[in-house]
Amino acid sequence: MAKEKTSGLFNLLSLFRKDGEADPPKKTAPLMKMVFFIVDWEKSEIITRVFEEEKVRFHFISKGIGTAKSEVLDLLGIGAGDKAVILCVEQEVLVPVLLKEVRRKLGFHSPGAGIAFTIPLSGINTPLLRVFKESIHKNEKIAIERQGVTMTPEETAATPAKINNDLVIAVINHGYSDEFMNVAREAGASGGTVIHARGLAHQGPVKFFGVSVQEEKEIVLVLVSREKKLPIMEAVSRSCGVTSKAEGLIFSLPVDSVMGLNLE
Repeated sequence: MAKEKTSGLFNLLSLFRKDGEADPPKKTAPLMKMVFFIVDWEKSEIITRVFEEEKVRFHFISKGIGTAKSEVLDLLGIGAGDKAVILCVEQEVLVPVLLKEVRRKLGFHSPGAGIAFTIPLSGINTPLLRVFKESIHKNEKIAIERQGVTMTPEETAATPAKINNDLVIAVINHGYSDEFMNVAREAGASGGTVIHARGLAHQGPVKFFGVSVQEEKEIVLVLVSREKKLPIMEAVSRSCGVTSKAEGLIFSLPVDSVMGLNLE
């Protein structure tokens, strides 16, 4: 019965369409990326201002601690000290525009301005996607005017970027980040960023894979080249995995572009 009603409604609406009139074009889903910025904490306001000027719709900021050794303090800006970890979601075509503007506003010719990298999103909920779909063509025009000729979403989809880097993420018990990073360095990592967090469960203290959820946690972010990912993850899993005192949950995400934010 419901099917008959739906069919009848379709036929009724078709009466108001002129002969030969094509169906309205469907809006294609924009390709989306999550952009990470890791910079010194005092530089975070500069990036926030850029987001406001560029009308970035959603961004999040957290305070972390850099863990790189002194000899790599200037490596892509991920040295020791307080760090701002800033995340935003943006349409792929506008990411080069955003990165270019951040670099310009930071304005540093010396190393250590920070690092930015992007992770492609494989899914996004409908209300959020609708916000970006409404401005997909406008954003493409902005990208062409400010960044030069760029590929269309169809061309980009047909020629996916080669993945050369990965972001290793570990959620471990509080106090084990130094041990984690020592093992990671021995396996080939140059440095990382630690964020303090708190695990949350639905009701009361519970165990997930034997890991206590409602405890103080540390989230460790380590950007690595693809060839180093496996040995690093194997090493840290042995020393800081689920069965260790660190009770670590360790996984990785593909990073499709990495850029230092200093202007050189």
